[in-house]
Amino acid sequence: MNSKNTKLSFLISGGGTGGHVFPAIAIGQALKQEFPESKIEFVGAKGRMEMKKVPEAGFRIHGLWISGIHRKLTPKNLSFPFKVIDSLIKSRKIIKKNKPAVAIGVGGYASGPLLFMAAKMKIPTLILEPNGFPGITNRWLGSSVNTICVALPGMDRFFDKEKIVLTGNPIRQDILTPISKEDARHYFGLDSHKPTLLIIGGSLGARSINSAVKRGLEKLKNAGIQIIWQTGSLYKEEHEVPGVQQTFIRKMREAYGAADLVISRAGASSLSEICALGKAAILVPSPNVAEDHQTKNAVALIEQNAAVLVKDSHAKMELIDTAIELIKDAQKLSEMQSNALKLALPNAPELIVAEIRKLMK
Repeated sequence: MNSKNTKLSFLISGGGTGGHVFPAIAIGQALKQEFPESKIEFVGAKGRMEMKKVPEAGFRIHGLWISGIHRKLTPKNLSFPFKVIDSLIKSRKIIKKNKPAVAIGVGGYASGPLLFMAAKMKIPTLILEPNGFPGITNRWLGSSVNTICVALPGMDRFFDKEKIVLTGNPIRQDILTPISKEDARHYFGLDSHKPTLLIIGGSLGARSINSAVKRGLEKLKNAGIQIIWQTGSLYKEEHEVPGVQQTFIRKMREAYGAADLVISRAGASSLSEICALGKAAILVPSPNVAEDHQTKNAVALIEQNAAVLVKDSHAKMELIDTAIELIKDAQKLSEMQSNALKLALPNAPELIVAEIRKLMK
C-alpha cells in the first residue's frame, strides 16, 4: 500500500510557549509532507499562543478550556477540576470525530487531556520532550504513552528507557537555509568585518541579559564589537547602541548568520537552533522556569564544551566581560562551534515522523 496516497488523520496537541508551539507546527508540516492527503488538526489551550500561531501556519486548531495549577493558593485553582473534566470530555469528542492514526503531544496544558484520553481509547500515542527536565504534563503522561521522543540523552532518569527515542527537537526550518556572514550583516546594515554578537532573551526578553548589555555598551563599543540585540517586548528601551536593537527579530536566519557569538537563554528551542547552526554561545539560564530546567538544558552543551554558562545572578557583572574575552579567542570559538554541530539533530521532524510511522504499524 502506498502510504503517501492513504488518507489518514493525526492530532497534535500542546502549546503555551514558542518552545512547544513551533516544534508542534514543524511536526505537522513534516507529517503533511510525508502524507500529503492526510488530515492534520491541532488541539490547544484557549487563550494561549497556539490558538493564533497554528492557524497562521495553515492548520485547524481546537481549543480546550484548560490551564495549569497556580503554585500559590488562589481562588483560580477552584476551577481546575472542572477544566480538566471539560477538557477530557471535549478531547474524547475530538478523537471520536477525527479517528487519528496517532495522537502526538508536545507538552503544555492541552496535551494532557488529549493524550490521556487517546491512550485510554487505545489510539497509538507519542510525546515530545525537548528539555533536560520533563514538564509536569509529560511526566504524568510518560507511563501511558507508547513512544517518548527526546532531544537530550539521559532521559531514562524520568521515563521508561524502552519507550525513549533520541530524535532531537524540531526547529524552524527556514533558519537552516545557508547565508553568508557578509550577506547576513549587510541585511542589518552592519560592518561585514567587525566581530558581531547576537543577544536574544526570548520574545518577551530577559531582564538580567538586557541590564548587562545596557551596562556594557561602552565596553563593547571600545572592543570594536557590533551587536544585534533582541530586547524583547517587555523590556523595550530607547538608547543608542552600536548595532541593531529590536524588540523582536523576525529574520532569525540573518541574525544567526551574522553572529560570531550568541548570548541566549537556555530554552530547548534556542539550544536546538544554536547546535543546528554550529554557533558558539554564552547561556544564561532563566531562573523563572519550573524545576530550573534551563540550567539542566545548558549543562548538556557545557559538558561537551559547546557553550559557556553565566548564571543569571552573575550576568550583570560577568556577562559582557565573558563575551568580549570569548569573541576575541578565535580558536575557542572554533572549538565551540564544532562541538555544537556534533550535538545537532537538524532532521528531528523526519525522525519523529519515522517513529509515528512505526506506531501506525
